[in-house]
Amino acid sequence: MTQLAEIPVPPPSSEPMTGAQSLVRSLEAVGVDTAFGIPGGAITPAYDALMDSTQVRHILVRHEQGAGHAATGYAQSTGKVGVCMATSGPGATNLVTPIADAYMDSVPLVAITGQVVSSSIGTDAFQEADICGITMPITKHSFLVTDPDDIPRAISEAFHLASTGRPGPVLVDITKDALQKDTVFRWPTEHRLPGYCPVTKPSGKQIQRAARLIAEAKRPVLYVGGGVLKARATDELKALAELTGAPVTTTLMGIGAFPDSHPQHLGMPGMHGTVAAVTALQRADLIVALGARFDDRVTGKLDSFAPNAMVVHADIDPAEIGKNRVADVPIVGDAREVLTDLIGAVRDERENTEAACDYAAWWEQLDGWRTTYPLGYEPAPEGGLSPQQVIQRIGQLTDEKTIFSAGVGQHQMWASQFISYERPNSWLNSGGAGTMGYAVPAAMGAKAGMPEATVWAIDGDGCFQMTNQELVTCALNNIPIKVAIINNGVLGMVRQWQSLFYGQRYSNTVLHAGEKAEGRAGGGTRIPDFLKLAEAMGCYGLRCESPDQLDATIEKAMSLNDAPVVIDFIVHEDAMVWPMVAAGTSNDEIMAARDVRPDFGDDEE
Repeated sequence: MTQLAEIPVPPPSSEPMTGAQSLVRSLEAVGVDTAFGIPGGAITPAYDALMDSTQVRHILVRHEQGAGHAATGYAQSTGKVGVCMATSGPGATNLVTPIADAYMDSVPLVAITGQVVSSSIGTDAFQEADICGITMPITKHSFLVTDPDDIPRAISEAFHLASTGRPGPVLVDITKDALQKDTVFRWPTEHRLPGYCPVTKPSGKQIQRAARLIAEAKRPVLYVGGGVLKARATDELKALAELTGAPVTTTLMGIGAFPDSHPQHLGMPGMHGTVAAVTALQRADLIVALGARFDDRVTGKLDSFAPNAMVVHADIDPAEIGKNRVADVPIVGDAREVLTDLIGAVRDERENTEAACDYAAWWEQLDGWRTTYPLGYEPAPEGGLSPQQVIQRIGQLTDEKTIFSAGVGQHQMWASQFISYERPNSWLNSGGAGTMGYAVPAAMGAKAGMPEATVWAIDGDGCFQMTNQELVTCALNNIPIKVAIINNGVLGMVRQWQSLFYGQRYSNTVLHAGEKAEGRAGGGTRIPDFLKLAEAMGCYGLRCESPDQLDATIEKAMSLNDAPVVIDFIVHEDAMVWPMVAAGTSNDEIMAARDVRPDFGDDEE
C-alpha cells in the first residue's frame, strides 16, 4: 500500500516545551497540514499549542463524527493520512463510528483524543472513557500516552502504522497531564513495532502460478477492490487488463480503479451490480482477486458463488486470503508490486504458450449479457423527477475531475451506477460499514484536501439529516461543496426491502410522518424545509421538482462557488435500485428488474 515518504529527523529541542507543544511539533514533522476536531477539557492544552502552528490548519467541526468522516474524505481523496481530534469521554466515543468506518474501508486515519489525568484513570472521573478498549476491535493499533516524552514516538509510529501495509485507523489517546508537563522534544530514529512487518514483495513462485492460470483460462475475470486504489496501482491494473484482454469488475470500494468507459469494464459486481459483472463472476473459470475481500455483498450466498472458478487472491493483508473463499493461488503483497510482477510473468507466459489469453468466446457471452441487460430505470410518473435521472445528469454535466461522495442507501447505489468514474479517488463512500451521514462531512474533507476540485455530495434526505450541521463548518471555512439531496421523503433502501419482502408494511420509513404531519400542506414533506435550512447555515439553497428544471438547476449550482450549495431534488418515492440479488440468495438469482429474471440459456441445466 501507499507508504509515507521518509521523514527528515527533526533536531531535538534543547529548550523545554510542554507535551502539547511536542504533540504539535510531531504533527508538523509527519507532514500534517489539516486536522478536523472539537476541543474539550482534556485536550484543551493541545488546542492551546495548536494555535501557534503555522503549518497545521485545524477545522472546527460541529460534531466529532463529522471530524472523523471529514478526515476519511481527506485521506481518500488525497492519499495522505487523515487526522481528527476530540476530547475525552463523549468526544472520543463520538469518533467510534468514523473509526469503525475507516477500519472497514482500510482508510489511513489517526485519531488523537485527550484523556483524563493519569492518576484518575479507572476512577470513573468526569468525562472518562476507555477509548483504547472501546476501539480495540476497530483500530490497527492504539496508544495510551501518559508520559510527555513518549509523544513523538507515538505520533511517528501511529502515522507509520496507519499508512503502511493495509491502511487503517490508529488511535493516540493522551492524558491531560502528559500534555501539560514539560518535556524535551526528541524524534525517534526507529520504530519499535515488533511483529509488524507487512509483506509487500509477492512470491515469485505464486506469481508464475497465477500467470499460468491466466494464460490457460477460458473465462477469467479480474475482480478489483479498493486495495488497488490504496496502492496507487491503477496504471498497472490497466496495463494487465489490456495485456490479457480479460474482463474487469470493480467493487463498490474499487470504483475508479479502472475507467468506467473502458470496453473491458463490466461494471460493479454484487447485490446491486450489473448483470454482466455478477454473472461473469458466477460463470468464470478463473477469478483474479486484487485487493478485494470476497465480502457478502459481492458473493451472495457464499457456497454458491463462482462454483467452477479457480481463485488467485492477492492482498496486502494475509488474514483476508482464504477468509471467505479458499484461494488456489494465494499471493501476499502490495497490489502495485503484485501487478507489476504479474504483467512481466504474463508476457513471458504468452511468449511460451500458444493461444494464451484467447478469450474470444468468453467475450461473446459477456457482450451478449451487457447488451441484453444494461443498466436502466423506469421513468418517474409524468411530470415527476426520477432519482436516477437526477444523478445521471449531475454526472453528465460535471467533468471527470469532479469528486463525488455519497451517503448510504438507494442514492449511493444509483450514484455508483449512473455516474461514470474515469479517474481514481473520484468516488468516496462508506462501503464496509454503510454509515448513514457519511456524505457531507466526507465531501468537506475532500474539498479541504483538494481545494481546486469540484466536490459533490450525493445524499439522501435521511442521511442528510444526520450530519448536515457540517455545512456550517463548510460555510465558515471557505469549503464550497455542492450537496444534492435526493429527496424522496422516505428511508429509501429500507422501504425497498419493505416493498419486496415485508408486504409493503412501511414501518417507520416515511420521514415526513408523525403525529403532527396529518393535515399539513404536502403531508409534511417540507419538514424540514431544506432551502431554509441551507440558508440558515450560510449556504445557497435551490430546489428542483420537475425534469424541465433539472439542467438549469444543476448549472446554477455549478456557477456558485463562493459558498456551499444545497439542492433539494424532489423525486418520487417508489423508485427502486435494480439489478438486485436479495440478501442470502445466490448470485444466480439476480433480478435485472422487478419480476425480470435474466435468461442465460441454462434453464434446463
